[in-house]
Order: sequence, then structure tokens, then C-alpha cells
Amino acid sequence: MDAISPPPYWYGEDMDDRRGARVMESLRAYRAAEMAMRRRTQDTMAMSENELVVLRFLTRASSAGADVTPADLARHLGVSTASITALLDRLERSDHVRRERHPTDRRKVLVRRTAQTEDEMRDTLGTLHARMMAATRGMSETDADAVTAFLNRMRCAVGGRCAATGDSCCRIATSTGTDQDAARMP
Repeated sequence: MDAISPPPYWYGEDMDDRRGARVMESLRAYRAAEMAMRRRTQDTMAMSENELVVLRFLTRASSAGADVTPADLARHLGVSTASITALLDRLERSDHVRRERHPTDRRKVLVRRTAQTEDEMRDTLGTLHARMMAATRGMSETDADAVTAFLNRMRCAVGGRCAATGDSCCRIATSTGTDQDAARMP
């Protein structure tokens, strides 16, 4: 790549550090663009980040044929059930979700997205997702494996779980690149 490496900050001056700094700068630029896209989506749909996360979660669950309860959503967002109730009240008033009784366990409430939600998300995000998928077209299997392994290592490095839990992500984040199996762990 012809891009000039950013200043080393606290990185060293060797070639690995310069290459790493260039990658980190590209990640920062991508993250800034993604955050701007999320703000535009929130503005377009007049929703908070958590409301959009709930709709994405419900969309994935619907595609998988899975039932979703308010407690599932609270766990996914890491918020209280009271917070989820208030969030679902707003989404229900705006006709984005509906709550219904579980067909066999009347104590359970299920949360479903509405047809309006599906249409609105497709209208708002369809073109963006098509452009994002187009950016991946033409990658070789080796390229895709390398990018996926790298992003998994970065996810683990920034996940904040290593010191507290010592989970398997720690092995990935501290991998020197010689353990390809560890680097590809989900």
C-alpha cells in the first residue's frame, strides 16, 4: 500500500510497528465512518442505538425462526428488564414491534418485529449493505481468512475480558501469528 504510515505515537520505529500503526489508522478511519453511518441511520429512523440493536436482534432471530422474550433482549443489551420494558413501549408505540403471548406458555411474552420494521430497515439499510458486500467481492479465500482472523484478534484485544476472565480470546489477542488455529477461533 502506498499510504504513508502515521507517526509512531507510542509504537516503535521498526517495520512491524509501522505496518501495525498503518493498519490501526485504517481501523480508526473505518470506525469513524461506521459511527457516522450509525448516527445517520438513527436520525433517519428516529431511534436510539439500543432501539436499532433490538431491531437487528429481532431480525436475526426471525430469520433463524427463534422466539425472543424481553429478558433475552435485556441480556443482549446488558440492561435491566425495566429498561427493556420502556424501550419496547417506545418501539410498540411507533409500530416497530409487537408483544404477544407465547402460544404454549401463557406466562411468557414474545417480542416480534412488525412488517413496517422490515420494510423500513430494508429501505434504510439495503443499499448500504449492498455496498458493503460489494467491497468484499473478489476477495480470495486466503484474503477472507486473513481478514477474519485479524478482526477476531482485534475483537479479542479490545474485548476487555482477558484480565478478568482469561477466556480463549486472550490466546488469540496475544498470538504471535504462528498459531493459525488460535487466530481463527470465533
